[in-house]
Amino acid sequence: MQKILRQIAAELRVQESQVRAAVELLDGGASVPFIARYRKEATNGLDDNHLRELEARLAYLRELEERRAAVLKSIEEQGKLTPDLRAAIEAAPTKQELEDLYLPYKPRRRTKGQIAREAGIEPLADLLWADPSKDPAAEAVPFVKAEKGEGGEDFTTVPAVLDGVRDILSERWAEDAALVQNLREWLWTEGLLKSKLASGKDENNPDIAKFRDYFEYDEPIGKVPSHRALAVFRGRQLETLEVKLVLPVEPEPGKPSIAEGKIALHLGWSHSARKADDLLRKCVAWTWRVKLSLSTERDLFARLREDAEKVAIKVFAENLRDLLLAAPAGPRVVMGLDPGIRTGVKVAVCDATGKLVDTSTVYPHEPRRDWDGSLRTLAQLCAKHGVNLIAIGNGTASRETDKLAGELCKLLGGEMQRVVVSEAGASVYSASEFASQELPNVDVSLRGAASIARRLQDPLAELVKIEPKSIGVGQYQHDVNQSELARMLDAVVEDCVNKVGVDLNTASAPLLSRVSGLSGTVAKAVVQWRENNGAFKNRQQLLQVSGLGPKTFEQSAGFLRIRGGDNPLDMTGVHPETYPVVERILETVKKPVQELMGRAEMLKTLKPELFSNEKFGVITVKDILGELEKPGRDPRPDFKVARFNEGVDDIKDLQPGMELEGTVSNVAAFGAFVDLGVHQDGLVHVSQLSHKFVNDAREVVKTGDIVKVKVLEVDPVRKRISLTMKLGAPVDKRRDGPRENRFEGAARGQRAPNNPAIGGAMQGAFAKLQGLRK
Repeated sequence: MQKILRQIAAELRVQESQVRAAVELLDGGASVPFIARYRKEATNGLDDNHLRELEARLAYLRELEERRAAVLKSIEEQGKLTPDLRAAIEAAPTKQELEDLYLPYKPRRRTKGQIAREAGIEPLADLLWADPSKDPAAEAVPFVKAEKGEGGEDFTTVPAVLDGVRDILSERWAEDAALVQNLREWLWTEGLLKSKLASGKDENNPDIAKFRDYFEYDEPIGKVPSHRALAVFRGRQLETLEVKLVLPVEPEPGKPSIAEGKIALHLGWSHSARKADDLLRKCVAWTWRVKLSLSTERDLFARLREDAEKVAIKVFAENLRDLLLAAPAGPRVVMGLDPGIRTGVKVAVCDATGKLVDTSTVYPHEPRRDWDGSLRTLAQLCAKHGVNLIAIGNGTASRETDKLAGELCKLLGGEMQRVVVSEAGASVYSASEFASQELPNVDVSLRGAASIARRLQDPLAELVKIEPKSIGVGQYQHDVNQSELARMLDAVVEDCVNKVGVDLNTASAPLLSRVSGLSGTVAKAVVQWRENNGAFKNRQQLLQVSGLGPKTFEQSAGFLRIRGGDNPLDMTGVHPETYPVVERILETVKKPVQELMGRAEMLKTLKPELFSNEKFGVITVKDILGELEKPGRDPRPDFKVARFNEGVDDIKDLQPGMELEGTVSNVAAFGAFVDLGVHQDGLVHVSQLSHKFVNDAREVVKTGDIVKVKVLEVDPVRKRISLTMKLGAPVDKRRDGPRENRFEGAARGQRAPNNPAIGGAMQGAFAKLQGLRK
């Protein structure tokens, strides 16, 4: 364990004592949000990002140690564990390197090399390898068998015996861990990922044409970006593309390949026209072509996929975090519109608390085209309930419905605003068990409209009701490791919920279940207690909830807020365990807590060290004073609505040079997608985000940001919009490359060698249009 602690500390560049404290707390059942917020003294200030990374590495290294112990035991039981081998196994830093060392000793089916050894041919292989001047044909004669073996093994001729030598040597070399690792790293740097259209496939088929940029594609495998790697692997999975790893230089016919030369160099052998050298050359070639080329390709493809998935999952997680922490509209009456054509536009009105108070269905589009009647119905609902904000889902007929809402806003005037919101996952929520319990007598389609309305009021509270993968802010989300994706997204949701805090008396069970320490069962028990006994008056009443004991209370209480309760501190992030600290502060200032909360000028005069003790140090006291200064503060930004240009409702209305305001709908490393209100997101390539060099788009923007952009190019046929955020200065098109590179190569960085038109990242950049992300 000490070794693991030391390694994690070195990787995170923190003190070993910090890691030890964090591991002890995690092993004791503490959650990451709780440790990050209320155990800063113990970990000396490790934040949630450090703790999440620590948690993941701890799990990996513990699995590695378990596997290491199993490998050592297996080899020892075989009687083959030497001191040098033990030292190498104990020093292996990764699972891959550990498995490389274990390969020669792993129980498996009989191989040709094993069969040859059982036939007694290994001494001949050792002789010819040790002394290539020996004549293989002559030396093989004594090893020729009179008849076939019981298992059908045939060593009755000299060529068959020499084939046995080849099998023994090639198998031995292919299990040389150092050789395997050297080849693997060399090919990761120099090898090319190459794809082409699979034979027999029609490139004009729309489903196949999506991969057009990969019909003739190659790029150094170690430099392939995440989105391009996942696109290629998807094409291979669909049997649209043939994909392989190729050497940087193809060998001339009859000549050894570079890989074979690498193997020979590692073995310390070279062809010197000795009698056995031709045979040994065949053994080296066999080692690469039969034993190592395919396994190395498999290993490097696995490595590329793993790296690509990590990036994709990270992008998904970061976008989800931004979406969950988006500005809430707050306690406003919102009308949700779930667009539809023949089935009508579903309407749901939610009051300032999020309660569904009215529903309807209007039919402004085909086939009824009851535009005026729809406006009249919506206007009556707005007047009846005091609606001042309209949320419009971005699905089918969204553009037409947004036009309807625009006329409604003009008709009603005043402060009426409309916002197009993502309806991703709304249908999942509508059909969920929770939705049927929450809105039991409401039609499934109307539940979706209610969810759309609530997303504006409080995105976090509404979106936690939906499985994170269904929210739709990731790329190739169905192609990545699903358990790892779920783990990462669950962690993001947990961090966001606990960062904001939860109103104990209004939160739903799904929201409560994301609070530190609260399981789904306990969350339901909290809601049940609330329904039976009325609103919680203080945090201590949580201990009356069935299944909620002292440990759960410790983990959760600080993140649960009670407004208008018995104790004003219960509406803050001050943990109940530190209330005695607040009492000492109150004794010092001689004022009740109500007069101290929000008094920044008074709180800033207090010295934290005067109120710290062995249990709660200066860091904790500073946090308490910060909470008292801004009690119940919401860390999310203020709500703003992008102002779409009048008369710009469709992609056909856009012209190069137009300056518009829009909302960032999604962010990837290569750029940001912006909703301009034309129902087709535009792409701001990373090179167009700033006049300064930007490596990752998230350095400049995040999902939900309102930005000003200029239109560079519009392609209505392919539904592509190229934008820039570099306003106030001329665009240097020479720097940004030709049109193809801006549109199709935007997401892929530099062009790969030997490939005139990769364009692959466009499949990721415009994936939502072409269906690749689904």
